Amino acid sequence: MDLFEYMGQKNKEKEAPLASRLRPTTLSEVVGQQHIIGKDKLLYRAIQADKLSSVIFYGPPGTGKTTLAMVIANTTKAEFCQINATAAGKKDMEAVIQEAKQNLAMYGRRTILFIDEIHRFNKSQQDYLLPFVEDGTVILIGATTENPYFEVNSALISRSSIFELKPLTQDDICTLLDRAANDREKGMGSYHPVLDEDAKRFLADIAGGDARSALNAFELGVLTTPRAEDGKIHITMEVAQECIQRRNVRYDKDGDNHYDVISAFIKSMRGSDPDAALYYLARMLYAGEDPKFIARRIMICASEDVGMADPQALVVAVAASEAVERVGLPEGRIPLAEAACYVATAPKSNASYMALERASEAVRTIPVKTIPPHLQDAHYKGAAKLGRGTGYQYAHDFPGHYVQQQYLPDELVGHRFFEPGKNGYENRVREWLAFCRKMAEEG
Repeated sequence: MDLFEYMGQKNKEKEAPLASRLRPTTLSEVVGQQHIIGKDKLLYRAIQADKLSSVIFYGPPGTGKTTLAMVIANTTKAEFCQINATAAGKKDMEAVIQEAKQNLAMYGRRTILFIDEIHRFNKSQQDYLLPFVEDGTVILIGATTENPYFEVNSALISRSSIFELKPLTQDDICTLLDRAANDREKGMGSYHPVLDEDAKRFLADIAGGDARSALNAFELGVLTTPRAEDGKIHITMEVAQECIQRRNVRYDKDGDNHYDVISAFIKSMRGSDPDAALYYLARMLYAGEDPKFIARRIMICASEDVGMADPQALVVAVAASEAVERVGLPEGRIPLAEAACYVATAPKSNASYMALERASEAVRTIPVKTIPPHLQDAHYKGAAKLGRGTGYQYAHDFPGHYVQQQYLPDELVGHRFFEPGKNGYENRVREWLAFCRKMAEEG
């Protein structure tokens, strides 16, 4: 590196965002994530001993994935190379692999390859790394906000240890904000900021576990707030609210958090908790989820979890889906809320769904030769000569609009798939079926 490159690097570091400047260089400086870097944990020991094997760091933004990689870079004696999958391609990896081979052959030095946003690499790009990770040419450190079990090739997963980083706690973020306010070299200490306790707690809370979000808001407040008469910059609650006006909600429409939230939404409706269902509905809408996707899930829940206990639930869910398509957002939120509340508060039964599962199992496992002849279609020419429909009894011709006759194929006579419960309307269905079955037993 020549003088100009050195000065350019120094200027770049000086002008970097606060979150980048404050990035720890040692494990002792890292805040949070003690479940994986506590002193008794495997990852801590591996980093300290410089015996790291391939790992993938997985977690939401601002939780320290790149920070841990930089700590490893400052700790290891191995060569450290960093690329970002959003900009790098196969040629970049080929250059790193070639250099890694030379370092290993000539100097016996290992190479650690840090790939940020590794989920951005396609399958062929990830496959290219496999033999070099397996033979030890490079030690891979991958960082991703997406669930690696969804987005990273299973072969790479099997050759790596997965460490999940959790959202930082409010206390963790408060610690970082204090560090930013007092550090004169890398933080904002030279500006003499005064961060009010309530403003600090507000930033830590609304950041939603994302340290970068809180630090960016604090930096913006310091740089844009005029000094008070005492010569200091006071970051009050009012200033903090101006700097970060929207709560940071973890939600990625293509990631596992998307599935976690919709799962919680469905389970809340199934569990008859309208408050929780409304919260998760609001969270999805806040994050920009497709309302048609939400409507589809409500319809499924209405059928699967409410079912015959309240058949009207499906009617309401379908009506809400149609309403959303016709009126759009933001008004479409209202029928979605109505449907979610209706499904959540309706009596529950999965009897019809489970009946279908049992019937499907019978289809798969019990050979059936033919449908009973009296149930077969008798309307086409020649059907009568073949005995199709002969002997069928029309239910409406009998008292109570019911007549006992065989409907199941011979091989399934006596099987019962639908067993209604006692909740809501299904209790009336249960009583009616009990009457029909009693008549059948009496002949």
